[in-house]
Amino acid sequence: MSIRIASLQRYPVKGLSPETLSSATLAKGGYFPGDRLFAIENGPAGFDPGNPQHQPKIKFLMLMRNESLARLKTRYLDSITTLFIEQGGREVARGDLSTAQGRLAIEAFFRRFMPKELRGPPKLLTAPEGFRFTDSRRGFVSLINLASVRALENVVGAPVDPLRFRGNIHIEGLEPWAEFNLVGQVLAAPSGARLKVTKRIERCAATNVDPDTGIRDLEIPKGLMQAYGHFDCGIYAEVLDGGAIGPGDTLEPEQDAQAQFSFA
Repeated sequence: MSIRIASLQRYPVKGLSPETLSSATLAKGGYFPGDRLFAIENGPAGFDPGNPQHQPKIKFLMLMRNESLARLKTRYLDSITTLFIEQGGREVARGDLSTAQGRLAIEAFFRRFMPKELRGPPKLLTAPEGFRFTDSRRGFVSLINLASVRALENVVGAPVDPLRFRGNIHIEGLEPWAEFNLVGQVLAAPSGARLKVTKRIERCAATNVDPDTGIRDLEIPKGLMQAYGHFDCGIYAEVLDGGAIGPGDTLEPEQDAQAQFSFA
């Protein structure tokens, strides 16, 4: 059996909610389209858009420390560069992130929403060309094996929403944890897109937070360590060749997959 794409997600603003995509066009050497374009600085962090350097996620609002973010539902409309924020089913803020006024509107909302969690004035940052606010310096595209998530449910004794892992591409067709055997391999899509798997993704306490309720209700990293001896779930990949991908597409390892990988 082949590796199949089950769903695609992007996270336009670091730490805020996902957006499900019907397709995505990957670009050679690029990040996942529309992903981690923005971040909200939690007090002055020294980010210089003229000389962008990777910053530890602790400098931004993020789920590992700020689980209340999960109570917000956000969407970003690229065509009008506007972020919409909803809470409890109603819109509570919107702002055109290409304008100072729009960014100020979003910053003002977060000052009201979580004043006790702020280390200083929140500031909405825009990623310069060729840069993204990813957790990993080379976290271009992230893939989550849904079979591994299902196996983890048995470990923690509760349902585990795959969105806890904030990945771009959910895949199926592999046995649990067989994705780790793909590190160093190249996956090819029908469109000609090619992804080189670079490393496993180490998980932090952000995965303990329910992505719908914002409640810190599970102990995912602890469960991973106790059951498997590691904190990893998911893999990162770099885009070697561009092309369109979508749910239902296959990702074929270019080497002898049957000899090296376990398929479900």
